[in-house]
Amino acid sequence: MRRLLSLLLIVASTAVVSHAQTDADRAHALEYLEKTRQGVLDATKGLSPAQWNFKSAPDRWSVAEVTEHIAAAEDFLYGKAEADMKSPARPAGDDAKAIDDFVLANVPDRTHKAQAPEPLKPTNRFGSPEGSLKHFEESRAKTEAFIKDGKGLRDHAAKGPMDKNFDPYQWVLFLTAHSERHTKQILEVKADPNFPKS
Repeated sequence: MRRLLSLLLIVASTAVVSHAQTDADRAHALEYLEKTRQGVLDATKGLSPAQWNFKSAPDRWSVAEVTEHIAAAEDFLYGKAEADMKSPARPAGDDAKAIDDFVLANVPDRTHKAQAPEPLKPTNRFGSPEGSLKHFEESRAKTEAFIKDGKGLRDHAAKGPMDKNFDPYQWVLFLTAHSERHTKQILEVKADPNFPKS
């Protein structure tokens, strides 16, 4: 009986450790946040009004619209991370690393198209492309502070995309991967043969 109890305690402590936030998690998220922040800034640097507003087709987004969408989504997804701090504990048996890997592999993948939800479609809510970039930078700084200072980002989880349980850390990965996905979209717009030279 004592041996069975010891075994159960070992299994329980292993389950807790496997979901615990680590310094490596924090470092990885901060590095990814910074890399993708710089990616957005580099992709939009020095664009003329004609370049910001060029559309490869009437139903396609311009660089200005993509940038606005990235900035708006930062707030939306950060809100999900914050809200999940109040969620119940992650269910036993969940493989948090598999969900991390799934987000990192699939969200930036542009071969799978998706429609933006209505609240995240471009409406010129920030007034200009420069306003979108400013908002993006402010939101990203808030997310970086959340990762640097946040405690227990792996302790709670709730149903998220793809019917998986997302913890706050995974929402930050999703947010970051989302900006990577749409930076690729900006680069696609700029690669169009009709994209203005200046």
